[in-house]
Amino acid sequence: MPDSIHSAQDAGGRSVGARGEPPLLMVRNLTKTFAGNTALNRVSFDLYPGEVLAVVGHNGSGKSTLVKVLGGVYTADEGDVVLPHEPPSEPAELHIIHQDLGLAGDLNAIENIDVARRHGWRGLLPFRAHRERKRAKQLLQRFGAAFDLGTPAKRLDPAQRAVVGIARSLDGWKHNRNVLILDEPTEALHAREVTALFESIRRLAEQGTGIIFISHRLDEVLTLADRIVVLRDGSKVADQNRADLDHADLVEQVAGVQSAEGSVRSDRPASDRRLLSVRGLTGAGLHSFDLELNAGEVVGIAGVLGSGREAVPGLLFGRTHGHAAEFEVEGVEYRERSPRRSIDRGIAYVPADRAHAGSVRPLSARENLTLPDMNAFRSAWGSIRVPLERAHAREVLAEYGVRPPNTEQVFARFSGGNQQKIIFGKWLRVGPRVLLLEEPTQGVDVGAKNAIYQAVDSAAGAGMGVVVCSSEAKELVRLCDRVIVLRDGSVSTTLSGAELTERNLILSGYGLDDGVKHD
Repeated sequence: MPDSIHSAQDAGGRSVGARGEPPLLMVRNLTKTFAGNTALNRVSFDLYPGEVLAVVGHNGSGKSTLVKVLGGVYTADEGDVVLPHEPPSEPAELHIIHQDLGLAGDLNAIENIDVARRHGWRGLLPFRAHRERKRAKQLLQRFGAAFDLGTPAKRLDPAQRAVVGIARSLDGWKHNRNVLILDEPTEALHAREVTALFESIRRLAEQGTGIIFISHRLDEVLTLADRIVVLRDGSKVADQNRADLDHADLVEQVAGVQSAEGSVRSDRPASDRRLLSVRGLTGAGLHSFDLELNAGEVVGIAGVLGSGREAVPGLLFGRTHGHAAEFEVEGVEYRERSPRRSIDRGIAYVPADRAHAGSVRPLSARENLTLPDMNAFRSAWGSIRVPLERAHAREVLAEYGVRPPNTEQVFARFSGGNQQKIIFGKWLRVGPRVLLLEEPTQGVDVGAKNAIYQAVDSAAGAGMGVVVCSSEAKELVRLCDRVIVLRDGSVSTTLSGAELTERNLILSGYGLDDGVKHD
């Protein structure tokens, strides 16, 4: 496969773009592994002046890793990133708009734009509020933004924050022959703002800027891109001109030839004991969600980024505020949900962000393991019986194969996989009825992943109901009896049995339910 289909050669044999100009960016054989898992596998492509290059792929395809390697967050194991130029011309500058935007919440739009500028010796002069306000207003007007520039960023809505972040990246460019990387820039934008953003991207491209557009929204990709690179399992599997693809073609490229073998869970006995019954759950971008969970059942929640998938565990646990027409735990109504009340009702939650939401990092493994139910280790006088805590912690660390099996080691010093094992052990030791898992194997190695899968199997085999919210189709097929697929905040379809395959999950996530192969 050629490195760039949207290219030709000049009289000297050099690769040139549609404008007859050499590339702004050359990516050659980028390879990156994490704990034995290959995130990027010899990925190569060129980006030319005036070109909008979309990079697409399903969850876990390598898109985020690629952006972080290009931005210098990660160092590639192999390969090169080159910004070629011929003196006296200056090389292209590489600017990245990340999903989290990197805004300071207490600063307003003007201050967030100004703080990123290179002021030189003028930085010693007093802040000229009128001049900076005018500059910020001009930048933001390019996106049709109309809000109070003096409002702190933390009080802006997601769409407004996204516009501030994008406008900030364009401030102070010396020339337009730069590379702008947009990582899921439209996730929080409304239709009008998306249109304004695309118009600005096209204007930048017309002026010679090369754009890399990372998105899971394939309709937007087909609207904006000149060329599309598809990643799958860390490898580049397609590099085609936009004119050569339609929506169905692109989805097939993203989904690939996945295993047709469905998930059949005959090894777990079926039960009609209802643990959780939810109707009309809404909140945090979720418009309507129903769930019935029986004892011994593992139910998956799937969907592309922004589908509402990420909101489900927090809403069920009460960590995120929401409403439900009906919410029952073992037939008992549960209205005022909160993490403490959910724990008391036998619901446990393992969040995706284990560093900030799933643990207390400065505490030891022992202290983290006993946090959900410290009363079990209190003496008659209320003090914690440390020897009893330590004995219990040793049992859990041994059961889950945590290394090193040191109960007093600070949690933050364990590897990611061992941290996740500790969090699993923390919750499973209290014997919950319902276990909510959000990205349960994110950032862990293969060995830890298998141990976690076995823990989920054991929990379900013991009669626990498990909800697995995951971006990995392969993981959902491995673990679940059935998977609920969300799209645009609502349930798109439910897959089970022979229909539950990686390919069908990916197709359903992109709204191509008619492509799902049924029995």
